[in-house]
Amino acid sequence: MRKTYYSMATEGRTAQINIFGNITSWPWLESDVSSYTLQRQIQDLDVDTIEVHINSYGGEVGEALAITNALMRHPAEVNTYVDGFACSAATIVFMAGKRRVMSSLSNFMVHPAWSTVSGNADELRKQANDLDRVTENSIKAYMACINRSREELVALMREERFLTPAEAVAWGFATEIDDVLVTEDKAEQDVTKKVYELLHGAQEPEPTPAPQE
Repeated sequence: MRKTYYSMATEGRTAQINIFGNITSWPWLESDVSSYTLQRQIQDLDVDTIEVHINSYGGEVGEALAITNALMRHPAEVNTYVDGFACSAATIVFMAGKRRVMSSLSNFMVHPAWSTVSGNADELRKQANDLDRVTENSIKAYMACINRSREELVALMREERFLTPAEAVAWGFATEIDDVLVTEDKAEQDVTKKVYELLHGAQEPEPTPAPQE
């Protein structure tokens, strides 16, 4: 049996789904994810919370829409997380979350649907119209979450640029940032104390007062 690169784990009343590969209707590499295999497992989950972790450059819009619909139909609360990259079709799956969390070390990118085609002028015009309709589904998914106008969204998609976590929150794509770089300790540039604690398991001794003249 060929291994899949996505994984699903259930602990108590919470399920975690990791999507760390391309989203495609024809899985070929072990990193590929299809809606057919994932959707069947989602609908059988008897949990209260589903956490979806994403690190994907995207793939087929239709597959992403099917996964998103499966998540949104499930009675559990769905929370989505970007652990690395959420690009293209993977951003549609991200929109399924009630909480949409960007890691401080992550990126987000949306763009219009694209494809390759060959044929005569009529076939090329039809393909362009079809791509507009596919892009419209993505726009609907984004507009249900963001706080900007449709015109602003379309302009952003045409730029095809990466958003920082802060920008994703400002737009409404994400609801919050998981700042993995923040610690409870006061920020310091001198690591002497930390090294001493690691070596000796104790606080650094107080420095000896300088001799007075």
